[in-house]
Amino acid sequence: MRAILLGAFAAFFFAFTFVLNRSMELSGGSWIWSASLRYIFMVPLLLIIVMAKNNLVPLLKVMREQLGTWMLWSFVGFGLFYAPLCFASAYSPGWLIAGTWQITIISGSLLAPFFSEIIQTKNGPLKVRGKIPLKGLMMSLVILLGIILMQIEQSKDISLTDLLYGIIPVIIASFAYPLGNRKMMEICAGRLDAYQRVLGMTLASLPLWFVLSLYGFFNVGAPSKVQTVQAILVAVFSGVIATVLFFKATDMVRGNMQKLASIEATQSMEVLFALIGELIFLSIQVPSPIAWSGMFVVILGMILHSYVTHNKKEIRRER
Repeated sequence: MRAILLGAFAAFFFAFTFVLNRSMELSGGSWIWSASLRYIFMVPLLLIIVMAKNNLVPLLKVMREQLGTWMLWSFVGFGLFYAPLCFASAYSPGWLIAGTWQITIISGSLLAPFFSEIIQTKNGPLKVRGKIPLKGLMMSLVILLGIILMQIEQSKDISLTDLLYGIIPVIIASFAYPLGNRKMMEICAGRLDAYQRVLGMTLASLPLWFVLSLYGFFNVGAPSKVQTVQAILVAVFSGVIATVLFFKATDMVRGNMQKLASIEATQSMEVLFALIGELIFLSIQVPSPIAWSGMFVVILGMILHSYVTHNKKEIRRER
């Protein structure tokens, strides 16, 4: 249950991403700077935390063992996750992106066969290939039904082109984030804490953000002061606080694909928090009764998903 709560808090802070990215877009900022500045600003913040715990040297030692692998999966987990989300913010409002992002619940479940999980047998721990959690997946579909209800009326005012530009990049991101996160968990094998892992992935992804920044500077110019400040807020709330909370939650259930899918399902709450944020800070139109009904369906789906997952036996029948 503690992992579920950490996931829910992570969703709250992740919601700042959708609200602030949309705010930056509406104020004339480029998605290029929204993406790159977040991770560039994350580096000094995370360095302070990790160095204060005397954990920087151990991190660098682990990274040197498989630097190329770190760069690859950090590019997937951070680069192919956040750049598409920021690109989508140029074409869709934050609530719609947050809603579409919930496809990651299904994406994470579908990735299970590509990883191994630990089970207990009479002969001790055994590593077996993960299976798609069908019961949890059905509960995820309930969550998605609620999200669809939330979006029905608002999506009528969005053109097909904007809808596709807002959906396709987010679908790519929905697979990239859990894939990169799980691969890095396998590589770290419990040797690093959440702060170290986030810092390591941020450092390993810096080449991408520097290249993207250079492209942005020569094509759209330097970022404004407003966008810079908002990017710092995203780096703190979403890049550091939310990411660390989420990674801590996933580390707590590492090796159990069923519970891992449950933690990833908590991110469905982002759409609720993002909607509330846009109502308060961006003065969007108050949702219709259908949309509010969708919120309750999302909450119900969350409860059912958690119930189904945590009532499944953790130890399989002895062989």
